[in-house]
Amino acid sequence: MQNASANALVPREAARPADVADIQKIAQHLARLNVTALPRNYELFHEAIVGLNAGLAQDIAALGPQPQQAMLDELGLKYRLVGHCGLAGEASRNEASRMLCEVAERLAEGLRHRDAFARACSTILKSVSGHDDQSLAAFIGEVDYLSASLAAVLSAETEIGARLEDDIRRLERLERGISAMQSASVADRITGLPNRIALNRVISALYEREEGAAGSALFMVDIDNFTELNDTYGTQAGNRLLKKLAGLFRKSVKKNDFVARTEADEFAVLFANVGMQDAIAIAERLRASVEDNLVFAASDKADRGRLTISIGVALSTDAATPGQLQANARVALLAAQSNPRRPVQAFGH
Repeated sequence: MQNASANALVPREAARPADVADIQKIAQHLARLNVTALPRNYELFHEAIVGLNAGLAQDIAALGPQPQQAMLDELGLKYRLVGHCGLAGEASRNEASRMLCEVAERLAEGLRHRDAFARACSTILKSVSGHDDQSLAAFIGEVDYLSASLAAVLSAETEIGARLEDDIRRLERLERGISAMQSASVADRITGLPNRIALNRVISALYEREEGAAGSALFMVDIDNFTELNDTYGTQAGNRLLKKLAGLFRKSVKKNDFVARTEADEFAVLFANVGMQDAIAIAERLRASVEDNLVFAASDKADRGRLTISIGVALSTDAATPGQLQANARVALLAAQSNPRRPVQAFGH
């Protein structure tokens, strides 16, 4: 591949030509529906329009013109979009913080009751020890007062204990919700694979190791003509193909390797302990396996359609940062997409 190195010196992911058009399309939809240009709203419409999520697109349309932000946020949570899960997670953390403050106040209230009872005991003890001639009636009155104080303390502690148990259950539910949202924020809703956020974390961790990032290969995989497949066979059929492709990728990677779905029609695979020669061989086998195993009904029943992919390969040894590694893989993928005769291409080769 000619001059690929010179095109990826900037340590960030290279933009695809379609990105600008996608941004403009989403901006037009936001403006037409008078939706505030918040990052999470952009994500919502990106998933519906660029991500080809027909169900989400229908739900947005059902909201009518000028949908309320709360309604949009509900859809974001329904479809487990990252930005909306993060928003809900922040709300849950705030709720947990508020509940912990209430718990602290209840514990302080319990201590106040105990302190009051201790003071009452001390007062009565001093009264009894300082008045040897105290009448039996007066002594019984003080004991009755002490008994009433003890009953008040026990009653208050019983109530506080019950409320604390309820608070603990609520906190446990919140914790489970936060954990679920954290998991959802790094998982692709359709395939169950890790998403782009998870990929970024794994690559960042790779570069933070003491031994360095050398020895890994990043594949960027694009499904050829996926938009046309969805238009022809419908999004449900497209989703089934995505799930099958995800399953094939899972079987193709080892324990220490990592596969993610990063876009509507794009996956990424991070292989450990491979050089360029082995990486290209793996990519060729992966491409052939997809073409041989993923077939679908074409319009002509005599001609079964086959899913094909393009793959860009980049080595961590050629990139100083996580962003540059992804940029290099993107450059290689763009070269593969532009040359159908060479659907697997490697950065710098």
